[in-house]
Amino acid sequence: MLDKTFDASSVEPRLYALWEKEGAFAADPSSPAKPFTIMIPPPNVTGSLHIGHALTMSIQDTLIRWRRMQGRDALWQPGTDHAGIATQMVVERLLASQGLDRRTMGREAFLQHVWEWKAQSGGSITRQLRRLGASLDWPRERFTMDEGLSKAVIEVFVTLHEQGLLYRDRRLVNWDPVFQTAISDLEVESREIKGHLWHLRYPVEGEPGRFLVVATTRPETMLGDTAVAVHPDDERYRDLIGKKLILPLVGRRIPVVADTYSDPEKGTGAVKITPAHDFNDFEVGKRHALPMASVLDADAKVMVAEIEPSLSADGGDPGFVRALEGVDRFEARKRIVARLQELDLVAAIEPHTHMVPHGDRSGVPIEPRLTMQWYVDAKTLAQPAIKAVETGQTVFVPRQWENTFFAWMRDIQPWCVSRQLWWGHQIPAWYAPDGEVFVAKTEAEAAEKARAKFGRDVTLVRDPDVLDTWFSSALWPFSTLGWPDKTPELQKYYPGDVLVTGFDIIFFWVARMMMMGIHFMGEVPFRHVYIHGLVRDEKGQKMSKSKGNVMDPLELIDAFGADAVRFTIAALTGPGRDVKLGRKRVEDYRGFVTKLWNAARFLEMNGIAAPKGFDPSKAQTPLARWILDASNRAVAECTAALEAYRFDEYAAAAYRFVWGTYCDWFIEFAKPVLNGPDGAEKEEVKAAAGHVFGTILRLLHPVMPYVTEELWHLFGFGPEGSLIRTAWPEPVAVADAEAAREELDWVVALVGEVRGARAEMNVPPSVTVPLLLQGASGTTLARAGRWIDAIRRLARATEVKPLDGAAPKGVAQVVVGEATVMLPLGDVIDLNAERARIAKARGAAEGEARKIKAKLGNADFVARAPEEVVEENRERLSAAEAEMARLDAALARIAG
Repeated sequence: MLDKTFDASSVEPRLYALWEKEGAFAADPSSPAKPFTIMIPPPNVTGSLHIGHALTMSIQDTLIRWRRMQGRDALWQPGTDHAGIATQMVVERLLASQGLDRRTMGREAFLQHVWEWKAQSGGSITRQLRRLGASLDWPRERFTMDEGLSKAVIEVFVTLHEQGLLYRDRRLVNWDPVFQTAISDLEVESREIKGHLWHLRYPVEGEPGRFLVVATTRPETMLGDTAVAVHPDDERYRDLIGKKLILPLVGRRIPVVADTYSDPEKGTGAVKITPAHDFNDFEVGKRHALPMASVLDADAKVMVAEIEPSLSADGGDPGFVRALEGVDRFEARKRIVARLQELDLVAAIEPHTHMVPHGDRSGVPIEPRLTMQWYVDAKTLAQPAIKAVETGQTVFVPRQWENTFFAWMRDIQPWCVSRQLWWGHQIPAWYAPDGEVFVAKTEAEAAEKARAKFGRDVTLVRDPDVLDTWFSSALWPFSTLGWPDKTPELQKYYPGDVLVTGFDIIFFWVARMMMMGIHFMGEVPFRHVYIHGLVRDEKGQKMSKSKGNVMDPLELIDAFGADAVRFTIAALTGPGRDVKLGRKRVEDYRGFVTKLWNAARFLEMNGIAAPKGFDPSKAQTPLARWILDASNRAVAECTAALEAYRFDEYAAAAYRFVWGTYCDWFIEFAKPVLNGPDGAEKEEVKAAAGHVFGTILRLLHPVMPYVTEELWHLFGFGPEGSLIRTAWPEPVAVADAEAAREELDWVVALVGEVRGARAEMNVPPSVTVPLLLQGASGTTLARAGRWIDAIRRLARATEVKPLDGAAPKGVAQVVVGEATVMLPLGDVIDLNAERARIAKARGAAEGEARKIKAKLGNADFVARAPEEVVEENRERLSAAEAEMARLDAALARIAG
């Protein structure tokens, strides 16, 4: 006997443990079945399951369970990322709380602490993925720092270096002064800062009293200026192009260069160029072969060494500049501005709000810094990846994201792959005393290369830097399968079928996997890239701790069960749009789980279980044939939706069929038969009910694995834990399906329309009225006669009879097929009052629509309002217009 309610908290851990114990998630390289591969985007080893994880993992698990049921040899490759800077930060903070410092203890001791932390605390994310029901092939779990993946990383680094595609260069990087390392663009967040724009006077050499005014937000970097740029077409400064300016405080003579980077409409139209401290200035500096002097050190403090030779008392103040040595950049800013004001070289200071890049973990402004780093020639590697997308070898879903991919890849810059950290893959490069670098797989190989170079043994020192985390992640699709060794897994499961990820890492991860995969495997790493949106709150706002609207998926699972969370995510995940998720949504969809459970209890109470020997093609009764045919259509709709990555349509099709067709209609139609005498009709309806219920459990299993698996064995469809490996449903043959569909669909339409009219007119459920059919054919009247008991019960009708004459007054009317169905309500409710009420509501909806249209028609509002606010107004307009249409239909129902 089924419990009254589904107890997710006890069922979920039991079933998951059973699946895992029985190897239900395992791929089998020796199987002749066609493979289906998804590579998990490896979560950080430091991470905890957040709502974004819940979204992407639910989608992936839905796909993998579905394909597994289709008979594919499904591999969902699990693993975690070592997350260089994030992990090092966590462990450093832990050590600091114990009074320890990594620099004091040394590299080896620190790394030992990191590995100990990883062993103790690094597995929480994988335990949490199990809570979600993720059916990953856990025995294959990989870690980006494990021995096999480290071997792959070294192989790729050495090979790229030998091919001339990986090299050292001195370029600008995002430098985090707190963590003392270069960081990727993804680790940089722009924050709005209320600062100032300083207008500084630079004297023109040889023209006393003449100045060129530059506007800057960073006076502290002026010490490293090596030019001032003006637009070549700017008439104000044309005569200054090629002349020299005297750099205030420093006294260095710097040229005025013509460059289109300068915007005549912005600031003064003259831009100071500091190539060593600004990415745009760096490019200008390269175009004009300008010196690149660094004036801030790794701590973002002033250093004078590189500009010392150019300090001049002729127009400068060398003593003041030297006194800035070791001063923090922001303190230096204050002192420089104060000194320039004393020299009357500040033309103006104006408030200025602008975006300043900050380290996302350190929280301090990052510093563009000129350093020697290792780079990958991304431009060369990008070309085959671009071609692969252009030719459809890899397809983005939705296709619009291909434009984003192309925009990034066609303007790609050298990829900085070195980081000044200790946790990560240490770069396999060794330096001789003269600075000569030897790249090799091992220290012994490097020593051999050095011996060949110098003719003797020399002392080699290994590069202390580690590789960017994205470097090892770029190899994920093939390194996890055993590359560079030729393994059965590599042969069978590469390339993958689909990558599921967010748009924010198309460049950082997707593009780099494509570059590395094509280069080392000769083939794209995945055929499809499904890009999902962000999870926002129910109002469309981005979730953040400061707003207090962050949702914890584990708390939602505790409250409503994993099935409800997963189904909610699927139902809300449409192409190219963000997911608006609220707690109420999950609670509502838990109602769907409850509906399924209650339907099962009804079936059980009526002696319905997995039918034995039932042949759907031999069903005779219209009701059985109708539900079997409707089941076929649900299977087709769900399959097509999953094939197209339309998870919202899959969820909607399943929901409509289960809640609407099966529970609300079929079960209601079946009740008189089930309550009636035993016989062939009853047995057939029970068998059809059980058969279709089994189909429902299979249809829903990919998205709602727990409740479906529990009901599968309780109803005798198979042993406990077996649904996960049961075949995906296929359409069955149904005799004369069209006739059954026409018959029952007409009854559903009649009852539905009558119910709608009664609800719109506020007719009490206790009131019954006759249904008058005008213009009904003989076939329709015969159907009404055959189903009169169901119509009376479900439509609250006393009788159904034809109407030959004109329509009487005081009726509400609906159209079903060729017939007009009339409900005599004049003696039951005040139709004039109902008409007035509906008209008033219609007017209110029209007024709301008019107001929103005016707002959206205001170009200034659309330009200034946040995107989520504009989208919310569009949705409100659609809702208002839909309400107007509904009320128009309601008014049309009221006759005379």
